[in-house]
Amino acid sequence: MKISDMLDETLVALSANKVRSGLTMLGIVIGISSVIAMVSIGQGAQSSIQASIESIGSNLLQVRPGAMRSFGGQVSGGRGSAQTLTLADAEAIARKVSGINAVAPEISSRYQVTTKGANTNTAVTGVTEAYPIVRNVKTENGVFVSDQQSKTLAKVAVLGPTTRDDLFGEGANSIGSLIRISGIQFTVIGVTEAKGGSGFGSQDDVVFIPLGTAQKYLTGNEYVSTISIQGQNSDSLTAVQTKVTDLLLDRHNLSDVASADFSIMNQADIVATASSVTGTFTTLLAAVAGISLVVGGIGIMNMMLTTVTERTKEIGLRKAIGAKRREINIQFLVEAMLLTLIGGTFGILLGIGISYAVSALGIIQTSVSIPSILLAFGVSAAIGIVFGYYPARRAAGLNPIVALRYE
Repeated sequence: MKISDMLDETLVALSANKVRSGLTMLGIVIGISSVIAMVSIGQGAQSSIQASIESIGSNLLQVRPGAMRSFGGQVSGGRGSAQTLTLADAEAIARKVSGINAVAPEISSRYQVTTKGANTNTAVTGVTEAYPIVRNVKTENGVFVSDQQSKTLAKVAVLGPTTRDDLFGEGANSIGSLIRISGIQFTVIGVTEAKGGSGFGSQDDVVFIPLGTAQKYLTGNEYVSTISIQGQNSDSLTAVQTKVTDLLLDRHNLSDVASADFSIMNQADIVATASSVTGTFTTLLAAVAGISLVVGGIGIMNMMLTTVTERTKEIGLRKAIGAKRREINIQFLVEAMLLTLIGGTFGILLGIGISYAVSALGIIQTSVSIPSILLAFGVSAAIGIVFGYYPARRAAGLNPIVALRYE
């Protein structure tokens, strides 16, 4: 039998009962579109989380005060609250550790910030000139704080856009305005560009002041809450982390890592962990959506078995005039595959449309990838073969004499 003749007969057979064929394909359409939409949502979530982590800085290490000691050993809840890191530690890291671009020590705590007729409770962060480089902070208006201002204990402040809006109104020009932090007057010299919120808190709801000023007037001591280190590249972060650990252990007169009074957060490790979690989440979503594909495949098998029963006499007549078993088998297998391929094509288009619609409506960011589309198309073809094989084999195995007698 020619391929063209086989395709013509397949189209005629499927068109004979359009409603049944359409409903059967609908199961595949829903299944394929669900898989593509779920995978795109998972991949979009993975990209969003990764971008959120990287927005706090690229190639980043963060050194925080270590866990407090207790009779039971280290208490992890104390991490970050102890006072064990100093500005001198940050300066030593910048001087002695190779493979880094910049080091930015900081102090951060929440304070009530006021101005005429308005106030807000926000994070006040004492920083150095290197902070914008390490933490990817850009100034929209005015200038950022300098190391000279930190040395002279200048009372100047740079506002995040959210804090600016809370204190002076949305989009207001706040350069040169006066604010008070813990009753101390500061002059606004700049406003940072908006970065948006993240799992690490809003990076727009903040006030930056010189580190020296924060130590003198707010905390009253020489300690810092975080030392951020930017490595030259992501591949060198592990080596830099080891060098920083060894240096701080030596400076703090500690013998081993188990007794360290500081902890180091490696951004690359966080990104890898987040990617692993979201990858598992994506796989779970795809598996749940894949159940509908199995249901659609069962629908195809059911339809093909019904078709074999309805066309028993036709099968007997074909075999009686010389049609081979293999040709009958291929004929019904092609019908099942054509159903799934047509349904799969519409399912892919619908899945892509759903993904873009979800992104356009701002529900969640999605990401449609070529591999997921190819996988969905391959799965639809496989379903046609797997679930069409048994009905095709059953049709090919009919006895022509029994088939011709079938009423």
